[in-house]
Amino acid sequence: MRLTAMADAFRIQMDDPTMKEVPFEDRFGMLVDIEYSNRKNNRLKRLIRQAEFEQPDASIAAIDYTSGRKLNKALIARLATCEYIAEYHNIFITGATGSGKTYMACAFGMEACKQYYTVKYVRLPDLLLDLQSARSDGNFTNVLKKYTYKKVQSKYANPILLIIDEWLLLKLTESEARDLFELIHKRRKRSSTIFCSQYRESEWYQQICGGESTLADAIMDRISYDSYKIDIESTDPSKDISMREVYGLNPEQAK
Repeated sequence: MRLTAMADAFRIQMDDPTMKEVPFEDRFGMLVDIEYSNRKNNRLKRLIRQAEFEQPDASIAAIDYTSGRKLNKALIARLATCEYIAEYHNIFITGATGSGKTYMACAFGMEACKQYYTVKYVRLPDLLLDLQSARSDGNFTNVLKKYTYKKVQSKYANPILLIIDEWLLLKLTESEARDLFELIHKRRKRSSTIFCSQYRESEWYQQICGGESTLADAIMDRISYDSYKIDIESTDPSKDISMREVYGLNPEQAK
């Protein structure tokens, strides 16, 4: 029955003379609680490992609100409850390179794992390459190619929360936009996605086939109206410092 934690706790009880004074029902309740807690902890560890976070140490509690960046603390606290996931809403996190987008996205992902939602982190270039490879692998017949493509697509369509980093960092080709549209369409109204981008939302159209394809309208229409927006701006651009520099290695230690 794989009640390992329960069995270990029972042995400890047997070796503890003070436990003989505790009624059987109470002792049994303790064993059940230990087994239950152990299974929940193991499940959480498994979800975090499978999410493959870029920054697995990210935490909502550790977000720095004094770093010289405009952050809506009330909105971040509300999103940390994962209510947006239950409502199938998305999150847009935009800001310059080094502004802390990835850290914040991973922090939201960690909160989702704590509520036992399945989470997947991926960079958009890697996601597109994965889908393209599955579609064009010359070692398979057409039937196997179709099966393989659907299997890879499901890897990104099935998680309750998908975090796509480096969103539209490079302009999409028609084929890439088509793959992305299919994925977004499958996830709409049944899961949530966090998009992290260096570009503002108003610039996304131009990154999708130069804004000239109907796919740009189709993709944006499916994500724009169901999303919370977090735009990480500097309060004083002249003093802006990358968060990688803030938390990076001390220059004296690098010598």
